[in-house]
Amino acid sequence: MEDIKKAHSIFITKDTSENSSALYIVNVERNGKIIYTWKGNQRNTHIGLYDPQTKQNEHLYMFERDIHIISCSINNERTLLAVSFRQYTEEERVSQLLQSVSKYLTLLIEIHPINNVRVLKAVDSCVRVQFLYPVEGRNTSTESRLLLVSEDKYIEQFEIHVVAEEEQKVVIQNSGQLPRARVADDLIWAQWDMMEQRLFYMVPKESKSTLKCVQFYPDENFNSILESHLDVSVNDTQLKLVNFGYDYCEYQDVASKSLNLQVFTSKAGGLCVCCSLASDSPDEITYSIYFLHKGYNKTFTVSLERTVSHQLKEVAFVNLDYYVAAYLPGQFLHLLNIQHPDLLCYSLFLTGEDARIDTLQNYSIRSPLMSTVLDCHTGSMYAVSISERALLHLLQNSKRDSERLAALHCALLYFQHTEDLEMQIIWWISENLSTCHSFDPIQEFIIASLYCRMCPEAHNLDKLLPYTSLLDWIGIIPGVTCATDIIPLPVLEFQNSKDFWKKLNSNLESVKYAEPHLHYHNNVLRREWRNLSEEREERPTTAYLRNIFENARKVLSHLDTWDSEERLVPLFQEEDCQQQLLMGLMVAQLKDHLMRHLQYVGKKKIDQIVLDYVANLLNLVHQIMKEVWRRHHLRSCIFCFNERGSAGEFAVFHIMSRILEAANGMCLPLPPGFHTLHLGLGVRCLPLHTLLHYIDNGVLHLTETCVRRLLKDLDDTEKNEKLKFSIVMRLPEALGEKIRQVWNHPINANLMARKYVKLLLEKLENRQCIRFVPERLSVPVEFLPLNYLTSMLAEVENQGMQPHEKQDHVNVRFVEETALQHTMTLLGLKYS
Repeated sequence: MEDIKKAHSIFITKDTSENSSALYIVNVERNGKIIYTWKGNQRNTHIGLYDPQTKQNEHLYMFERDIHIISCSINNERTLLAVSFRQYTEEERVSQLLQSVSKYLTLLIEIHPINNVRVLKAVDSCVRVQFLYPVEGRNTSTESRLLLVSEDKYIEQFEIHVVAEEEQKVVIQNSGQLPRARVADDLIWAQWDMMEQRLFYMVPKESKSTLKCVQFYPDENFNSILESHLDVSVNDTQLKLVNFGYDYCEYQDVASKSLNLQVFTSKAGGLCVCCSLASDSPDEITYSIYFLHKGYNKTFTVSLERTVSHQLKEVAFVNLDYYVAAYLPGQFLHLLNIQHPDLLCYSLFLTGEDARIDTLQNYSIRSPLMSTVLDCHTGSMYAVSISERALLHLLQNSKRDSERLAALHCALLYFQHTEDLEMQIIWWISENLSTCHSFDPIQEFIIASLYCRMCPEAHNLDKLLPYTSLLDWIGIIPGVTCATDIIPLPVLEFQNSKDFWKKLNSNLESVKYAEPHLHYHNNVLRREWRNLSEEREERPTTAYLRNIFENARKVLSHLDTWDSEERLVPLFQEEDCQQQLLMGLMVAQLKDHLMRHLQYVGKKKIDQIVLDYVANLLNLVHQIMKEVWRRHHLRSCIFCFNERGSAGEFAVFHIMSRILEAANGMCLPLPPGFHTLHLGLGVRCLPLHTLLHYIDNGVLHLTETCVRRLLKDLDDTEKNEKLKFSIVMRLPEALGEKIRQVWNHPINANLMARKYVKLLLEKLENRQCIRFVPERLSVPVEFLPLNYLTSMLAEVENQGMQPHEKQDHVNVRFVEETALQHTMTLLGLKYS
């Protein structure tokens, strides 16, 4: 499976003689350098150092006998080497009658050059060693600090001062015992975070456990910074250690009841505890992820395929920053979203060949660094990442909505946006609009892309902008059950801390203040847009409305500065008051939302963020249109209406209909000209009855630009007249008045006359008074019904018309002439 792929393994040269043995990694230091060991000639035990940056190896030390190295660490200056090893097995001690000799030995060795050796521990319990590393860029220090982790469930720190003698020889200054400080006691589990110099450890508390964290600082201080109570019951009596070196013999066979627990952090302030116990059942396995930064944990139970009970081992957890991977070789690969774990559909669950990682088929896998995997069985280390190519392949070939949505979300938020990736996603969306049933791929593309583009603009913006179009997801993942439990938030104790702890604290604060309510939503926007649209038609423009339209003008002018080239798709070429009203409202409401929670950012910065957000939204719709336009080889000019549409135009029309549906569903503005283009494609591609059905149901919106073009391009055949009449009859009142003033056609005159008659009759009915019939008007034809109607209308007209009711060239005489002309036309007679 290539969703998580091998990038490279370390390359280390070694003794290749017949008596030499395989290499084994024993530690990875903060600077990325790898300590490894092998057996050379005469079964001597060698220790080497590999630098992945320079691809160089360095021989550090050699023991002139065969020993089993358990733990090893080198200080930042590469002057001191700490080694813990087992001297003899129990059988060797008994057979050689060496009862007084300790089983384990921990040494501190001067290696610049190789000189004195000091014994730190000589005990029968196993000891792990780990040097602390200063921050990068710090000058060479004369002091090193070393952690010793004892199997007797305590951790202590040694301070080691060194001095430089002649010929740059470095020796330990302390002649007596080294100063030491106790760091932790009574622990049952511990994990070292080498990159951030943090110690996570767990102590039992009744039936539960308490997770604690000690942060080590460059100024030689350390303090306990986190405490969290977890519902993790630990029955092991043996101390379990993670990332304190890698004893490959320990991983040869994983005990069925051994605690498998790891802590992972992310750059965005995520803190997860991953825990599993190897299951007794051959049919299923259970593991839990405690999302401490969210305040809940999820427990997954997975039904296994092709189970053979004696082969079942523990789940391996891998830190990929945005994701945590839960991997059981030969069974499944579960990419769990750390940033947005609330909806199960944003985590990708794969089985079978899709979940296969060819290089990692052993069960003893650890993740010592972010995006790094160590195979403890073979002693090899690999860089891992999610493959963009494999992810797109999964997106294109998956039949399940859950996999599609997870893959789409991963492609949009995990990878850096590239033009090629965006193009492939848009092509996939255009081909799968009708196959996604539980989510709208256009909505997800727009909202997730906006989230990805805008969140880097300001701290905590990721907690205020929507990242998904879904409010909930009720789908299932076959073979997987998930239970969610609320857990207590961890307690932090720090002052003036930066980076991770500051981000974690911000995440915890957002959980305390009901995180879902922090995200911007459009419930109020839709209602306000509808109210303002009605108000705009009924009364003159207010100062508030002018401000709203000014917001829209700023968005469009902002967008024009991004794209000065001629646009392939004919959008942004006209005014659309309704869409501009929605744009301006969105700017105003989003600005109010951000000002409530980001006051420290400042008004000017928030104004810029909001304009960028709405402009990016319009640009994404244009980007979809542009890619679809190119794919179907359409022309860049707007259509004329005397031709029928092509198959490509019909496909684009269908996609535009889905874009409109997606925008309406989330109350998102569309680029000016969208409705004109959509209607133009509809006229060219749809039969008349379908076209009118789409108009009546709000799928197509009548615009002045398109209707004017329609009346101009089409001649006056019977078919075209029917189309024109049907369109004009459906125009909104205000727009209809403007169009009828410029359409010089008998049908239009008929419409205007009908409307005028209706107006006069309504005035007559409202007066409810006795009407005296005046002398009839002189007419060229004796037609008594018409004479009676015109006399009645003339009376009402003569009694006065309001200024707003008057229309140029429309009066009783116009009605009379139009009626006669229409009647003569129907009778086949010539009117003169």
